Amino acid sequence: MYRLQGEAKVIALTYRTVVALGSNQGDRCAHLVYAVSRLRKLLSDLRVSSFLETEPSEVEPQPRFLNGVAVGQCEVEPAVLMTALLGIERARGRSRPHPGAPRTLDLDLILMGDLIVENDHVQIPHPRFRHRRFVLEPLVAVDSELVDPVSGCSMRELLASLDASS
Repeated sequence: MYRLQGEAKVIALTYRTVVALGSNQGDRCAHLVYAVSRLRKLLSDLRVSSFLETEPSEVEPQPRFLNGVAVGQCEVEPAVLMTALLGIERARGRSRPHPGAPRTLDLDLILMGDLIVENDHVQIPHPRFRHRRFVLEPLVAVDSELVDPVSGCSMRELLASLDASS
């Protein structure tokens, strides 16, 4: 929240924020439910997709994932939200022995409004979400008209494009 100096008016910058949820270790559903309960403290007006069981992709052979998305309003800066997401993962025992390793909980920051950010800590939009059915299908179910600030396409259009290329 930002205050204009010398005025009583308060300006709150809020971002329509998308977080992808995933788990393929332990009690997958319990890990995702925990994540949603913690996200409710970070994002207002939270809407959560159904959880879908999916085959692992882009990783070594491993157990099936349970995936979903959460969409809500966020008033914190991207780096602050990313730090909070990593803390939620750690609270559920997430370790990172190597890229693509199985995980108890994976929270990917997909979008924050029309922000485009790339630095050592955060990359928004998530660089691979446009090619991930396990993100786009639940996202279309929750907010199909949300727009990718890079391509200018709605989530519905991105999913249709993915369907056409399959």
